[in-house]
Amino acid sequence: MNFSTVTACGEDCTGCKKKADGLCPGCIEADGYVPEWAESGRCRIHACAKEHGARFCGVCPEFPCQDLPQFIHWEPSIAEKMAGLRDRYLLWLAAPTGL
Repeated sequence: MNFSTVTACGEDCTGCKKKADGLCPGCIEADGYVPEWAESGRCRIHACAKEHGARFCGVCPEFPCQDLPQFIHWEPSIAEKMAGLRDRYLLWLAAPTGL
């Protein structure tokens, strides 16, 4: 997995149809200002992760926070998903060439 393409909410935009079709620039590239959040401005998840200096929620110093289930409401087991992603990220960082 290439963690440089993992978004704050733990998604990977690689292969996303909206991004491939030019409908969305991607959260990372657009600093959280994407069409999905046009009405509210910037993605709250992206902004929160950036504020905490984290690539994604699972590696945030505040993880797991009380806001996580509200921010990522579409994933009922988000804390477990982020913990798994964090563990894979730490292995990736430790690997000489990445995984």
